[in-house]
Amino acid sequence: MARHFKLVGTHAINVLARLAAKNAVKEQLRNQGRRLTLVPIREINERAIAYLADHPELYQEALERAKRMGWIEPMALEK
Repeated sequence: MARHFKLVGTHAINVLARLAAKNAVKEQLRNQGRRLTLVPIREINERAIAYLADHPELYQEALERAKRMGWIEPMALEK
């Protein structure tokens, strides 16, 4: 039987917040006229970590998104 990958709780929030930060960094690089294929992944990841540190509101947005996606129960983290 195949195993399904399922994110739960804080893992889902962290994944979604990091993804949002990486997307924001990629958008910044595009706006600077840089081709993403020429930017090392390491640089994007480093910038995303810094971006996430500067924008903690991404965690709250990730929580709301995880609830909408059904990855976590709406009351699971409120207890």
